[in-house]
Amino acid sequence: MARTKQAAASLTYADAGVDISAGNALVEAIKPLARSTRRKGADSALGGFGGLFDLKACGFRDPVLVAANDGVGTKLRIAIETRRHHGVGIDLVAMSVNDLVVQGAEPLFFLDYYATGRLNVSVARDVIAGIADGCRLAGCALIGGETAEMPGMYNGADYDIAGFAVGAAERKLLLPREDIHTGDVILGLSSSGPHSNGYSLIRKLVECSGLSYSARAPFDRTRRLSEALLEPTRIYVKSVLKATRATNAVKALAHITGGGFLENIPRVLPKNTVADIDLNSVPYQPVFAWLQSVGNIPEREMLRTFNCGIGMIAVVSERDSKRVQAVLRRSGEEVTLLGKIRKRRGSEGQVALSGHLTVK
Repeated sequence: MARTKQAAASLTYADAGVDISAGNALVEAIKPLARSTRRKGADSALGGFGGLFDLKACGFRDPVLVAANDGVGTKLRIAIETRRHHGVGIDLVAMSVNDLVVQGAEPLFFLDYYATGRLNVSVARDVIAGIADGCRLAGCALIGGETAEMPGMYNGADYDIAGFAVGAAERKLLLPREDIHTGDVILGLSSSGPHSNGYSLIRKLVECSGLSYSARAPFDRTRRLSEALLEPTRIYVKSVLKATRATNAVKALAHITGGGFLENIPRVLPKNTVADIDLNSVPYQPVFAWLQSVGNIPEREMLRTFNCGIGMIAVVSERDSKRVQAVLRRSGEEVTLLGKIRKRRGSEGQVALSGHLTVK
């Protein structure tokens, strides 16, 4: 006679590793953070099934919506191992809103996705506090998100985050413009460090160096290595929007992320043009020089992996260059004249490099 399994004791979701109460506690903990990011068009509180935004309240006449999403990548690994979580929240916002602004769009609202094996409310709140700070820096509202507790999918204290930003631009002000010509100049806006790119290589280089993340950074003795490497991505939104609106002279913008100069600049140029970049003018930061020396990394590999000190570039006519630079500098940006646009010859690449990267 076949034997049947004995009925299991009564189980709950918590027995399976999911704590609904912790999720509810997190929602309550982050409501004030979301409220702190309110702006015109976004007045609803967290807790509904979706976030609401009133586009008409923003005053657009002929708007085009622009959307972007991204993550932070393996920079999270350093944050988790060193228990420094706030900055990666800023990174999460920066990676999407910087992509929006290069198309001439004003970021309007942001949503996040936080996934972990077992929810630690304190850690999650630190991350989301950083997200709220990033939203304030970008002038967009945090209108919602999702927290997923998935036991068996993540180990220990591991978590992952993704972000989604939506912005809008007047149709006639979308970038890049079609009037990019030979002789236009290329301006570079300084980065705050590696931002959120190349961290799989950075982690490998730290391992090769024999240093711990708690050691003093060889390139900045005032900070620990973890603190220096977790410096948040710079958010360029307010300064760039101010420059584009005040001057009406910015023809194109490029966010220098993974792929560096070589892959990001061509995305905004006409196919018959080349960006002539003088590497001697790049504000090559000590962190990049240290990484390069530890791994004996060729210069071209640095330029296609890291931003090397420039997080955003702008293309403007030569006659408008000083005017645009002045607005950007008044907004707190460090601006460098990197080179010029010229006619493309044959099948050459769209980024031509001269000089060499050196720490000034």
